[in-house]
Amino acid sequence: MKTKALYLALGTALISSVSIFINKFAVTAIGNPYVLTTSKNIIVALLLTLLVLTPLVWKKLKTLPKNDWLKLVVVGLIGGSIPFLLFFKGLSLSTSVNAGFIHKTLFIWVTLLAIPFLKEKLSKIQWLALGVLLVGNYFLIGIKWSFAQADILIFAATLFWAVEFVIAKHFLKTIDPKIIAWGRMFFGAIFLLGYMLYTGQAATLLTLGASQWGFISLVAIFLLGYVLTWYHALAKLPVTVVASVLVIASPITTGLNSIFITHKYSLNQLIGSLIILASIVMISYAYNNLRQSEKTSETV
Repeated sequence: MKTKALYLALGTALISSVSIFINKFAVTAIGNPYVLTTSKNIIVALLLTLLVLTPLVWKKLKTLPKNDWLKLVVVGLIGGSIPFLLFFKGLSLSTSVNAGFIHKTLFIWVTLLAIPFLKEKLSKIQWLALGVLLVGNYFLIGIKWSFAQADILIFAATLFWAVEFVIAKHFLKTIDPKIIAWGRMFFGAIFLLGYMLYTGQAATLLTLGASQWGFISLVAIFLLGYVLTWYHALAKLPVTVVASVLVIASPITTGLNSIFITHKYSLNQLIGSLIILASIVMISYAYNNLRQSEKTSETV
């Protein structure tokens, strides 16, 4: 199960890398980042609603305690609405590579939160791998973070998602990953739609053309795959491991940008990619060793 969960985390990273790249084009095509994120999140919420209405999941949802419903609302607010508004506004002002780098610092903030609040343990090798991971990501992109408006918006969104990572990991102890994913997107979509109505932008959703809905549908599919694979991985693995594995998306996003935008891939980017891959292997290896030692201790 742990190995399967690790593959799911890798799948999430792959989806994230392509999603950020495509979302940049979608933002340009739609014009309004709030319209894009609201419309695609509504689509995902509707698709997940169909999923939770299936007999096995619906049975669990019907018996959900009142406190767990409040947890779903919290996840929808912290993970499914506010950070989306911040991130897509920032993405409209930045590049996909820049946004990808800032978003992939997520593992740092998740780690800082997971140790005190989830009591997760990290070995010396994992600490070293996390440091190498950050260096590799920086080396890969060669980014100069200027703390411009776009950077601040994307960074704020990343902090919100870091908090969501940690609280979702806690909630997954008692709530099915599919229901958590549904709660995030369903209640998040309600909050987003409320924001659109409050700001007078909701009517724009009805004026979108066929090509724009094509972009929205495409990025919605990626988002659906992201939340389902991510929450199932998070249910089985430490949050620090899942967040770290997501960083592998950076070299993929950079590679896509090199192929389709800049048409060049430097030696620095190659070295950065190799460093990131090596650090992911180190983190996975250290986690497996830690898990084996814990099993041995329990047996003794």
